[in-house]
Amino acid sequence: MTDIRDAAGAAETVVVRSDGIDLVGDRWPAWGGAEPGRGSVLLLHGGGQRRYSWHRTGERLARAGWTAYAFDARGHGDSGWADDGDYSIAAMVDDTLAVIDAIGEPPVLVGASMGGMTALVAEGTRGPLARGLVLVDIVASPAPAGSKRIQAFMTGAPNGFASLQEASDAIAAYNPHRPRPRSLDGLRKNLVQRDDGRWHWHWDPRYLSLRDEPERELRQGQAQAAARNVRVPTLLVRGAESDIVSAEGLREMRELIPHAAFVEVRAAGHMIAGDDNDVFTAQLTRFLESTPVSTER
Repeated sequence: MTDIRDAAGAAETVVVRSDGIDLVGDRWPAWGGAEPGRGSVLLLHGGGQRRYSWHRTGERLARAGWTAYAFDARGHGDSGWADDGDYSIAAMVDDTLAVIDAIGEPPVLVGASMGGMTALVAEGTRGPLARGLVLVDIVASPAPAGSKRIQAFMTGAPNGFASLQEASDAIAAYNPHRPRPRSLDGLRKNLVQRDDGRWHWHWDPRYLSLRDEPERELRQGQAQAAARNVRVPTLLVRGAESDIVSAEGLREMRELIPHAAFVEVRAAGHMIAGDDNDVFTAQLTRFLESTPVSTER
């Protein structure tokens, strides 16, 4: 375990060790005109993504007086791969607990997709861990059609891409409502060019081996049971164009966590923080300001 409470700098790389795996993250200390020291926020990315998906959010939270952390999940980006191929939610939960121990105080847990499922199960089965919980376009029972579409996208290029442009075209086909970036440089953070000269997603392919039907059913049952145990302030965030969070899935979630607040981000799909970061971060900051002050664990 690495203690990162006293790390200094405007934005820096930090490392926490969990179960023999180095988890690599970014830390944005509170700064700026806002009163610092409001607390910590731990941002957990979705499957197949990296900590860079939270970059703008982390910077904005720091300017608002929060210390923000975002880590590459095991098997993703700069973090280590699991020798045994264990990318289960249980393993992700253990990693999250290691990071929280290193932070040294209960953070607000903010998780998108896979990260949201991890945060939910962590708080609902191992909590209380957090001072608040934000679930970004994820519910205990994700819509099967949307889950299958994500699976098809993530497995759609097993041999990688010939160029960054080809990768950009694949992303645009999957997410047609999001404007294309002016530069392809951002893709270099999500892909790695290997010895074959092709660009491959920056994650362990074994991560996808757990996306089968039995695993989904097990994860759904875990999530439903965990949600019933959540007592901390909770915010559910849905993208209006999402095919993951259905009306039925949202209704179930609000029954499981009756005290949860809910907001919907217009013109956003499953990747809310990337689709409309301004609106998402404004809603997140508003929720953060309403959470009780944390105490040392």
